Amino acid sequence: MQNDIFVSVKDVSRFYGITRAVNNISFEVKRGEVLGFLGPNGAGKSTTMLMLTGNLAPSEGEIIINGIDMLENPKLAKANIGFLPEAPPLYRDLTVDEYLRFCAKLHRISQDRLTSAIDSAKQQCGLTDVGQRLIGNLSKGYQQRVGIAQAIIHSPSVVILDEPTVGLDPIQIREIRQLIRELGGEHSVILSSHILPEIQTTCDRVQIINRGELVLSDTVERLDHYMHESCVTVVLGNPPSATDLEAVEGVTSVEVLDDNRFKCYFEPKGQSPAEAIVEMSVQQQWRLTELTPDKRSLEQIFVDITTSEKSSDETTRSSKDQAA
Repeated sequence: MQNDIFVSVKDVSRFYGITRAVNNISFEVKRGEVLGFLGPNGAGKSTTMLMLTGNLAPSEGEIIINGIDMLENPKLAKANIGFLPEAPPLYRDLTVDEYLRFCAKLHRISQDRLTSAIDSAKQQCGLTDVGQRLIGNLSKGYQQRVGIAQAIIHSPSVVILDEPTVGLDPIQIREIRQLIRELGGEHSVILSSHILPEIQTTCDRVQIINRGELVLSDTVERLDHYMHESCVTVVLGNPPSATDLEAVEGVTSVEVLDDNRFKCYFEPKGQSPAEAIVEMSVQQQWRLTELTPDKRSLEQIFVDITTSEKSSDETTRSSKDQAA
């Protein structure tokens, strides 16, 4: 349903002079969805984030926030957005309560709702016990929580978080990730991060932008399709020769890792030979002790997609230069 779409980006481009930083991108974020937004340096990710938050106007296209056009009614659209930049906008000499009261007033929360809004934001972000403490005396993890609290204090439809776990220790990272997942239940969340495992464990959907264009947009569940490689690793207690393994139906080649471990490759879109390997192992008494389908990490997918796009562009430019 249209009412469930909190962010709609349609054919958006952004030029800096004659340079097209963002090229005709379109996507949507639904209610309750956490979207991970990835891209290498210079890919157009920061420009896109600036346009989503209303800090930069698109050269072409439209951005709709909870049904409100960002260009036609920017104040109302921005009122539906909560934003945590990479450097949280904190006043270190204020207490948590003082700062959140200040932020609530900036968002024009009425006096009769002020206390309840502050209490709700503190409760959601685990800040109930530190309301009277100076922000400057809090740990980095708690300061990040305060930054998220200011982003959600006015109950926005959309929460945009830019590198929310930068500089945190592993325990703090785990706590902030859990908080982000909880936010996804009530808001639409857009999470920008260079920490790829964070995207994989926190988000429902992943987008990768490269050279100004969206090159991947899919659910984390369906990313499993991209992660599976066309090979399986087998460990055999009584191993045959590589030639015998290559004779198994479906196996196209074999890489010997050590005396007992092999990588068996098959056609990228073909049937995995795992079952055939198991049957042959029983027949020939190879004593199969391990069979593992190989998977790529999100980091490998990211590198493959962004570098292949770059290589493709460089090849195209080289061909044009030679033709000229």
